[in-house]
Amino acid sequence: MPTAARPAGTGRTQDAAAPLAPAARLLPSLAAVYRAQLSRARVARIPLLFVATFQSVGIMVLMRGVVDGGSEARAVVAGSSVLVVAFVALNLLAQYFGQLRAGGGLDHYATLPVPPAAVVLGAAGAYASFTVPGTVVTAVTGSVLFGLPLGHLWILGAVVPLAGAALAGLGAALGLLAPRQELATLLGQLGMSAALLLGVLPAERLPGPIGWARDLLPSTYGVEALARTFAPHPDWVAVARDLAVCGVVGVLSLAVATWAYRRAAVR
Repeated sequence: MPTAARPAGTGRTQDAAAPLAPAARLLPSLAAVYRAQLSRARVARIPLLFVATFQSVGIMVLMRGVVDGGSEARAVVAGSSVLVVAFVALNLLAQYFGQLRAGGGLDHYATLPVPPAAVVLGAAGAYASFTVPGTVVTAVTGSVLFGLPLGHLWILGAVVPLAGAALAGLGAALGLLAPRQELATLLGQLGMSAALLLGVLPAERLPGPIGWARDLLPSTYGVEALARTFAPHPDWVAVARDLAVCGVVGVLSLAVATWAYRRAAVR
């Protein structure tokens, strides 16, 4: 149609570009990614969660023949419980992001109008939440096995999300920064092994340099917080301090994972 024949006032409207949709906000994007990842993990990771729980319970049964009670028993039960979190949130998340990067899955997320923090936090939160049943089963079984009190196990409601955030952030960063998928799997396995050796074994039985390495492991403070609650008279100030350190490490590790996601997504 000639320009002169067009209805008045419609030429500029038809030629103008359509406005872009507003950017997605962080919290709705985070909720959407969390639900999607939780659904995926629930279907694909149930057998692995069973393995993680069975592994932790088996370690406690073996340690029962070596440790009788006291602070060592508390350390074994707390370390075995947090080990379930390390197996899923650190090991499996490192493998997942390594696979996502190697298979081009990051390109799919990069095309979505979601902030990078929502992708990392959503996946980390889903994997950490997935560890709750196994951690509770392990803690209850260990408490019964070693004769520890069950009254303060509600502290798991703080230990699991804080330790899970710290370990999930570390696992995501390892998976995103590893140049190859096989290396991401190896780093995840090494991280879980460190959580096993440095978290389950009583701290007083570790040599000095290994004890310093234990202090650098994010899950250590979750283990210490849970172990303190098994005492006859828990030091709640020390428990709160350990949980605060675990929370700070979680924020830092998730921030590093978000930076690693941005770095990997633009390559």
